[in-house]
Amino acid sequence: MTSLDGAEVAKHNSRKSCWIVLDSKVYDITSFLSKHPGGAATLLKQAGSDATTEFKKYHPLDYVNDLPPEAHLGAIDPNTLGQLIKPKEQQDKPVGEASSDNELPHLSMCVSCPDFEKAAKTVMPRKSFIYVSTSANTGASLATNLDDWTRINFRPRVMRNVGDVDMSRSIFGHKAPYPFYISPMGTMGAIHAAGEPEMIKGAVRKGAHMVVSTASTKTTEQIMQSFVDEQKRLKDSSPTRLFFQYYMPVDRQKAIELMRIVKKAGYKGLWITVDTPVLGKRTQDRVLQAEEALAVGIEEDSTADWEAGGENAFAPAMGGRVVSGQLSPHTTWEDLSWIRKEWDGPLVLKGIQCAEDAKLAMQYGCDGILLSNHGGRQLHTAPSALMTLLEIRTYCPEIIGKLEIFLDGGLRDGSDVLKALCLGATAVGVGRPYLYALAAYGAQGVERVTDVLSEELATGMRLLGISSLDQARPDMVNATRLLNEMWRPDTVSLKSRL
Repeated sequence: MTSLDGAEVAKHNSRKSCWIVLDSKVYDITSFLSKHPGGAATLLKQAGSDATTEFKKYHPLDYVNDLPPEAHLGAIDPNTLGQLIKPKEQQDKPVGEASSDNELPHLSMCVSCPDFEKAAKTVMPRKSFIYVSTSANTGASLATNLDDWTRINFRPRVMRNVGDVDMSRSIFGHKAPYPFYISPMGTMGAIHAAGEPEMIKGAVRKGAHMVVSTASTKTTEQIMQSFVDEQKRLKDSSPTRLFFQYYMPVDRQKAIELMRIVKKAGYKGLWITVDTPVLGKRTQDRVLQAEEALAVGIEEDSTADWEAGGENAFAPAMGGRVVSGQLSPHTTWEDLSWIRKEWDGPLVLKGIQCAEDAKLAMQYGCDGILLSNHGGRQLHTAPSALMTLLEIRTYCPEIIGKLEIFLDGGLRDGSDVLKALCLGATAVGVGRPYLYALAAYGAQGVERVTDVLSEELATGMRLLGISSLDQARPDMVNATRLLNEMWRPDTVSLKSRL
């Protein structure tokens, strides 16, 4: 293989000719600049330099194998590394400037989920914080997710023996101490240096189940290996199991290959994301991309084009955003037939937002559904998962008990978990609180979130008057305020369409 001089690589540091070094190899990414889902500016900051460290925050290094052969220029002469350009300063300070009043609080001071967001602001770079906190358009969907939990009230029973409570719940036969799990979230390497393996440590130590994102910083196999290693360290005493959140590639062969990798690695279920035929408008991401473009003098680029991505297989995720090669607007219900032939384990559709699709999921042989609006990051003014659950209870209650029903979005308290279980949910996913905790405290933060939620759940169960989750029933909550706002068919009965 050709050996390239660092001084030569350094010359190619512009939009007209952009070379970077990744893992001691040189790549010409000029033609990819306009296709990069994170915007050309992100790559141009690394032009003519060794971009390995920054790249690994977002992607496994083997993603470069999907670049066209002509982009692989050769190896860098190790004796000339000092001649490369130093990557441009990110100037990305934590959201909260360090001060005597704004220092990272001791972990014990985090006594509720919102505390972890406050702590994360003291250490997270602005770009990473925007990725975690951003939502679609004006943020209405995210606001609804948060608000709807407060619009359901409990109807407590008293004089019950609640000295001991059992919070355990199973997901597809895999029992865990809690009825909540860690939701899939991408590019954890941009949140914490150790990325997904650090999240895994916290999950395994507490026995919480976790769903792993396709858009992870580490490879599917690396993440599973970190899980295996932590289990061995604990002598296989943890009930934690990993499930896989699946973005289906447009190319069917690539889709099948990914499923086979997931199966071979040992993941216990495939959670197909179905609410991303295209990406929603992530407003703050757009603002950040525009700022970065202005900083490197490419303000004429359209940020909408960046976010849409190009028809390529390189860099399946950037800042948690998958490129169009990993989003398929052509996927239909009929595709579940060939997926079933390749995947014989539990199959969940992630992103169900109405009763009709919940019913179809059962008819097409799915094992579960995840009610979700993608953390408020996709459709503007989408329904909250709670609203969708109430719609299912009203128009197709027969699926409850036949499918495992999960939901996520906006949960910030263990009592919220209890409300969802009363209404028929199998388990509830928790996302942002875990990411904020990871950013601020690493694996210990992940453990702390689990402790906070489980303590709140146990207290809620006792005060509600139940000692085990199989006693949770719909009549233990008052959902009138949400029910009064639920969509109702005007002229054609929804039931006739189900």
